Amino acid sequence: MIPTFRFAPSPNGYLHRGHALSALLNFRAAERQGGRFLLRIEDIDRTRALARYEDAIYEDLGWLGLAWEEPVLRQSARFPAYGAALDSLAKLGLLYPAFLSRGEAAGLIADRERSGKPWRRDPDGAPLYPGLERDWSDQRRRSEIASGRPYALRLDMARASGGLPPLGWTEADPFAPAVRSRRTAEPLAWGDVVLGRKDVPASYHLSVVVDDAFQGVTHVVRGRDLAAATSVHRVLQALLGLPEPLYFHHRLVLDENGHKLAKSRGSQAIRVLRAAGVSPAEVAAGIGL
Repeated sequence: MIPTFRFAPSPNGYLHRGHALSALLNFRAAERQGGRFLLRIEDIDRTRALARYEDAIYEDLGWLGLAWEEPVLRQSARFPAYGAALDSLAKLGLLYPAFLSRGEAAGLIADRERSGKPWRRDPDGAPLYPGLERDWSDQRRRSEIASGRPYALRLDMARASGGLPPLGWTEADPFAPAVRSRRTAEPLAWGDVVLGRKDVPASYHLSVVVDDAFQGVTHVVRGRDLAAATSVHRVLQALLGLPEPLYFHHRLVLDENGHKLAKSRGSQAIRVLRAAGVSPAEVAAGIGL
């Protein structure tokens, strides 16, 4: 297979230097291995995805010297594929509608913790979903759905992972192919993750594995902050019969306070650096390339 790399930003803000690191690593790895470099626009959340941010992605990456295959895959055109994946998991009896809002779940968890019972958190620090609806009857589920009550589709992680052999993934540095290590997947640490909602037909977890397989991605190169989520992705790949790519979780670009850069914190955008007269080479050098 031709080595295939991808960079998949969301058009819900302007790219910052952390995005530049990931994009450049993928692009340079593809060049080094004589492979393909793909750009994918993760615009599933139509309320936050804006055309001006998507246009800025193309401008910023082009300014950095990147070139990618056309046409660019946009996830908003892939809803039927995500629906088919959800149907497959539903037929296996691994999905359930979860009706608790974030506020309701937080209140229930707070009550339990006030009674002295600690509540498990996922690797990102969020409390695991209580899963009250996990063992509801089909009749009760249909009744709640028919009432118009909002819900999310969650994966029954214990049931899903319990029917699979032990899973893991290979961390492989694309710039040092001989450097490899095998990591053990720990999907139960994530609890019953959301795979779809009424307003957003697929979660990041589901869409990323479906699209990586569809595009023939052989190497997933992304930040260390997503390393733990690979456990969820390996479960979904196994359940859906999708290939296992190689993974490499690279270092993060941090701000002056030691926090990773983030759109939500207003981290300095590449376009701001461009306007200030910073060159692409200076951006690359500033992130250690």
